[in-house]
Amino acid sequence: MRREKLQLYIIALVLIALGTGLALYKHSELDFPLLPGERQSLWTIEARIDFQAQGKPVTVSLARPGGGNGYQAVQEDYASSGYGFALKEAEGQNRAQWTRRSAEGDQTIYYRLQVGKLDHQPPQTSVATPPALAAVDLDEPVLTAAGAVVAQARRQSADARSQTEQLLQLLNNPAPSQDVQVLQNLSPGPGVDASTVVQLLSLAGIPARVIKGLELEDRRRNQMLVSRIEVFADNQRYYFDPAHSIEGLTENFLIWQRGGVSLLDVTGGQDSQVRFSTLASDTSARSLALRSAKTEQITLIDFSIYSLPVADQNAFKSILLVPIGTLIVVFLRVIVGIRTSGTFMPILMALAFIQTTLLTGLAIFIVVVTIGLWIRSALSNLNLLLVARISSVVIVVIGIMAGLSIISFKLGLEQVLTVTFFPMIILAWTIERMSILWEEEGAREVLAQGSGSLLVATLAYLLMTNNIVEHLTFNFPELLLVILALNLLLGQYTGYRLTELVRFQPLIHQHHRAVAHTGSEQRPNYCDEADSDKPSAQEKQP
Repeated sequence: MRREKLQLYIIALVLIALGTGLALYKHSELDFPLLPGERQSLWTIEARIDFQAQGKPVTVSLARPGGGNGYQAVQEDYASSGYGFALKEAEGQNRAQWTRRSAEGDQTIYYRLQVGKLDHQPPQTSVATPPALAAVDLDEPVLTAAGAVVAQARRQSADARSQTEQLLQLLNNPAPSQDVQVLQNLSPGPGVDASTVVQLLSLAGIPARVIKGLELEDRRRNQMLVSRIEVFADNQRYYFDPAHSIEGLTENFLIWQRGGVSLLDVTGGQDSQVRFSTLASDTSARSLALRSAKTEQITLIDFSIYSLPVADQNAFKSILLVPIGTLIVVFLRVIVGIRTSGTFMPILMALAFIQTTLLTGLAIFIVVVTIGLWIRSALSNLNLLLVARISSVVIVVIGIMAGLSIISFKLGLEQVLTVTFFPMIILAWTIERMSILWEEEGAREVLAQGSGSLLVATLAYLLMTNNIVEHLTFNFPELLLVILALNLLLGQYTGYRLTELVRFQPLIHQHHRAVAHTGSEQRPNYCDEADSDKPSAQEKQP
């Protein structure tokens, strides 16, 4: 037995040393930050191009971001199996071009870009030579209405910048004039589109152009580019949101395309579309330099989670939090002695709480389990087989979740709609276990295990949603070796639990009183109920 323990201790020490050493190496040599926000933010943007090839020569051209708003490109990847690749420039716009002699069927091409605000450089707003005025392609009576709106904005402004503000306010007025309504009819959507605003500014003698970009948000999928207006006046450039009459760009707005050049051109294919996914991560200035310089350390980084597609990285951000929950469960069950309904059910509940928020998740869980227990008690009178009974409980749980969603939607309670994030099968098994436990042990034991499960799930949720824990688990996945070592060490604990010490406290006082009365120490015979988490007497023997 001592040899087995020695082997386990050696394995645990090796795991701790290996996990800690790799983490410290990444921090010291590759400048990975140990704390969130310690370094600069790095954004990973993935553009996915899908189209249907027609068995002809294929040429795919995608606009590439040229910088702006303080962002600089750090690294670019072009995943295009079977395609040739080249960088092009057309009408002042940087483009990525893929070519292939022949292709047929569904085609997918990935373009990945990493950007960051290096050295906190402010956006460049000065401009030496503004672009030429945009061509005006408006026919009567639209041209007359446009002239009237531009003249009104000019009368209410002092310079080109304020004239642009007044023009946008007129176009977005909730009660538009007849002239504005004529202009709105040109747009396929609500309001006036950005290209029409540029033509109106051209009528006013103000150089402007349409820019398109992304609002960088962490863990976003299937994003589309949004339009903004870039106005040139007094050797400066100003940005405006044409849909909301707001000047300026948000801090996380990445300019992807300038001018009227198309975003995506596909020759030899049809039904083409491009979607964007974004992911934020913390990194340092040296890490950005390593990525851009293509050094050997960058090759090591390529074999990390960052090399996966953005959608998979988003999934692993949650998956890597699960070992933290398992450590909490092991500690609270083995050391503290909290009883739960199911071994790792609290972890799944904690993952559901991350999606629903804590209070909403607790309320949903209590309601679903309470109603499920009541219906399960009715099913017990039918003497069903186990498989049929569990299947019936699953159907009942689905019905309860659907009912809660419908009622919450009618009442305007949007948070309750997240009930769909709860694992249905786990809820069904929880109801089944609690029902059997109620019949065998009584309601007190059901309440003890149910409250213990909620307590463990709550503590796991609080730790798994901690910013430092999220940062460390995603940027230093090698620390999972340390968590594995701690689990192995906790698995060797065979002593009393904290709850048992509290329960045995009266016997300890009785023993001390007996010793004081007789003058000799006699060990009392303690008897305790069997516990599945503690080894039996035979297992303790060497």
